[in-house]
Amino acid sequence: MPVPAPTGPLVTRDSLCADLRETGVRPGEILLAHTSLSSLGWVCGGAVAVVRGILDALGPDGTLVVPTQTGDLSDPAHWGNPPVPREWWPAVRASMPSYDPLVTPSRGVGVVPETVRTWPGALRSAHPQTSFAALGPRAAEILAGHAPDCRLGEHSPLARLEGLHARVLLLGAGYDTCTSFHLAEYRIPSPLVEVGRPGPDGWETVTEVSISSERFDELGHDFERDRPVVRGRAGGADVRLFPVGDAVAYAERWLPLHRPREEEIQHPPL
Repeated sequence: MPVPAPTGPLVTRDSLCADLRETGVRPGEILLAHTSLSSLGWVCGGAVAVVRGILDALGPDGTLVVPTQTGDLSDPAHWGNPPVPREWWPAVRASMPSYDPLVTPSRGVGVVPETVRTWPGALRSAHPQTSFAALGPRAAEILAGHAPDCRLGEHSPLARLEGLHARVLLLGAGYDTCTSFHLAEYRIPSPLVEVGRPGPDGWETVTEVSISSERFDELGHDFERDRPVVRGRAGGADVRLFPVGDAVAYAERWLPLHRPREEEIQHPPL
């Protein structure tokens, strides 16, 4: 069968940079980017061109941050996509390799974050399940001190990003990917859960705040209605820009009203 012709629009490194600048990305700022490569169109150069285009828009003084989560480093008892047989659980726990920020690949966040993770000069935070990677002059400051018992709370890069007045870039991605909302879960009454994972000395369990992206799409819809969100287009993708701090503050008010505790997932996938 003949291979179908690619569908557009055509996106290049230069066109992406121009679209981001036109939308409002400022040279020298800090961006926490959530991306969907497929939403952009036909990207000449793929994920590498996307990373270069964002870095071009930020300039040499800007810093790009992306989530590089590793939800597979978790208790197989809670896996659902796909699940594994119960009789495998002990062997999986015993043999699962521990997190290594240099070699452990990200999972479930797309090809652009994985490209950033492996970029020359990239740094990565230390949390074994909810790490972030960054490129730029503020990378070390943002990623330092990511506590092993604080996935996305006060001792994570999210709080640093809030304090540095960073903005979120949704590049073809929806509000369901917006990790900034999770920081609000640490500031409202939230249940605690036991989280299992491989550690340097074998299987370990830590007590953590329960986090879930349930209803984040609804939260984002209301946030965009009530708060100033910069909107634009890049290729075929919708672009949204807004401060991390605004997203967190809005979620602190919204979540207790719209997502009662009984709706929360006690062992959510990362």
